[in-house]
Amino acid sequence: MAGASFLSTVRQPPAPPPPLLAPRGSASSVSSPARRHAHILVCCHATAQEEPVRFRRRDLIGGCLTTAIGLELVEGSTGFTGVATAADLIERRQRSEFQSSIKSTLATAITAKKELIPSLLTLALNDAMTYDKATKSGGPNGSVRLSAEISRPENSGLSAAVDLLVEAKKEIDSYSKGGPIAFADLIQFAAQSALKLTFVDAAIAKCGGNEEKGRTLYSAYGSNGQWGLFDKLFGRQDTQEPDPEGRVPDWSKASVQEMKDKFVAVGLGPRQLAVMSVFLGPDQAATEERLIADKDCRPWVEKYQRSRETVSRTDYEVDLITTLTKLSSLGQKINYEAYTYPKQKIDLGKLKL
Repeated sequence: MAGASFLSTVRQPPAPPPPLLAPRGSASSVSSPARRHAHILVCCHATAQEEPVRFRRRDLIGGCLTTAIGLELVEGSTGFTGVATAADLIERRQRSEFQSSIKSTLATAITAKKELIPSLLTLALNDAMTYDKATKSGGPNGSVRLSAEISRPENSGLSAAVDLLVEAKKEIDSYSKGGPIAFADLIQFAAQSALKLTFVDAAIAKCGGNEEKGRTLYSAYGSNGQWGLFDKLFGRQDTQEPDPEGRVPDWSKASVQEMKDKFVAVGLGPRQLAVMSVFLGPDQAATEERLIADKDCRPWVEKYQRSRETVSRTDYEVDLITTLTKLSSLGQKINYEAYTYPKQKIDLGKLKL
């Protein structure tokens, strides 16, 4: 296969049977595509023999490790489909660096006002829940920040969260090189930062309040590596008009059936409703007490309660991240070039060699 090869990390079997992969330098014995990486086709089985060679997962992991690292750098490229241009890589780095700065600013702001975490979570949920599948309108477009929308009953008590984000936005815009951040992005990334703080605090609590041990526990067993897709959804556009009324329930007053109906209406269900209990008001325990009385929600509420008692909290945290990722993309067209900027050109004629 042209353009890629497995390097020295591939081990050959010691005995006479044919090797799983061709030795380095031999004629290509890797031919047809079996695994997809974004726009890259990775070829992972041997040439035709009397019967197909079956790979074990650990063999592939060991053999493909160095190749996978290279593929990350040429994702969406030629050889197979093109070579990643320097401009593409520069833009990705610009967005990544900007996003890291945003997260740092938000973490600092939210840590100083942890009492607003429930409001920040509900704010992100309510901004997304205006999505209407029939008209493909609404969704996480930043409309909840507008006075006509934030003043609605379902958004009562969320103004302080908006105020925090307005102040954070001023700081973020001051160092942005690619234009002001959209409220639509800011609201969802604030929910991410708020959730991460609750995850870390839970780990610290499991360590008896020892912050250093708790952070170590979260680094070792936590869900921080599960945010990849969420982070890619960066480049939403703000709307300048409020979304139609009546699309979002008042979670504190809605029946469980009304909550389920709303989640189903946006393409989710009881499972996602159960895992999002922390987004439905300041008292998660009280919300779960209501949900657990429903036969559809009960098994999921119990599942996530058990998960929160474990060291890693994997089921709860991963499902929560997955659900937030789905919600944060409802009806949105992501501009993957947002927040990029031209690099300063170097006049080669002025360089002294």
